[in-house]
Amino acid sequence: MKGEKNMKIRLNENEKVVKMVKEGLKKKNGYCPCRLEMNEDTKCMCKEFREQIADENFEGYCHCMLYYKEK
Repeated sequence: MKGEKNMKIRLNENEKVVKMVKEGLKKKNGYCPCRLEMNEDTKCMCKEFREQIADENFEGYCHCMLYYKEK
């Protein structure tokens, strides 16, 4: 896809958020800590964010605020 080569995904710049989400991921064996369901769609990096980053025009955070996609 055009533009994917320049895509940049980074951790949230807020270290407290990163720490909290990573602790939640550890407790839920890698599943999104902000989702009740534990299935392949909610395994980090979740399906929702993978679909969002596939859109070259998307810029923003994943649902749990761990990752940020820059254009």
